[in-house]
Amino acid sequence: MACFLVPTAEAVVTTVLNKTLADKVKDENKISFINRLGRLNGMLWGGSGLLAFEHLWHGEISPFFPFLTAASDPADTAEMLHEMATSGTAMAVLVTAVWALTVAAEKHLKAAKNETVEKAGATS
Repeated sequence: MACFLVPTAEAVVTTVLNKTLADKVKDENKISFINRLGRLNGMLWGGSGLLAFEHLWHGEISPFFPFLTAASDPADTAEMLHEMATSGTAMAVLVTAVWALTVAAEKHLKAAKNETVEKAGATS
């Protein structure tokens, strides 16, 4: 019903953080982190956008207040909040974990490449 709001909220926070850091940072390592954070933003905004479209398609979002059809009935609101707490949080955590794994893999591959280049330079 409204599970997409949790990753959307995380996307808003990371976007603000990304913009704030990008304006203040000049260190190359931190710029690399800002680029990686931008990748997380893309994953979160893309997933949230697709979920919002899916909810709109199924009539769970309306163009008038209260916008979420489940918010008009107290029993449905409780179910909606439970879905946000379980499914929405799980989706946000999963997307962030996948992003963290890609960052770790990227760092590992970069270190392996640097090690190979150093070995090749030492033998020549």
